[in-house]
Amino acid sequence: LANVRNMSDQSIPEGTLLDAKAIGIFPSTISAGLGLGGEYGQGIIMVKDKLGGRWSSPAIFTLAGGSIGWQIGGQATDIILIFRDQQSVNAILQGKLKLGADASVAAGPVGRNASAATDIQFKGGILSYSVSRGLFIGARLEGAVLTQHWDGNQELYGKRLSAEEILFENKAKMPKCARRVLRALARYKILMYIINKFSK
Repeated sequence: LANVRNMSDQSIPEGTLLDAKAIGIFPSTISAGLGLGGEYGQGIIMVKDKLGGRWSSPAIFTLAGGSIGWQIGGQATDIILIFRDQQSVNAILQGKLKLGADASVAAGPVGRNASAATDIQFKGGILSYSVSRGLFIGARLEGAVLTQHWDGNQELYGKRLSAEEILFENKAKMPKCARRVLRALARYKILMYIINKFSK
């Protein structure tokens, strides 16, 4: 997430992350295949409160299936999901979310001026991005499934909690290991504020 912030005109469009209702971060997702590819990885989802300021404690999810295009071989890819509307956030309550079925998903555009086109072509849903070997592009993830990781959440918080309890019921204290993620999100917010201020 910090690397994305430093990619200048190839970063997430200005304002897209600031307006996000939730964010999913899946580092080092293993993608492989001969012909159509698939992926598997573990990561976190965090939900922003209704006032649009504070992030929830992270809930651990797995990301599996789907495809990010035609490929031969394999590589580790970082995947970022931007949840743009409340309907897609509510779909997380199921604990298992199929992208493209339970919630619409589209490869996110890149560049600071791409947000306007996105609003016209893609209303709501989830935008997906991938970072691999210095490249930052929209990821195609239709058919991939997000599933809450019960054992991971229990290991992180020391008790058995569902994704709903962590993300929406505030039953999990923010872990210390989440501070770096919070700092990255805060710095992105500050950067976007500066860009907006000096571009006017």
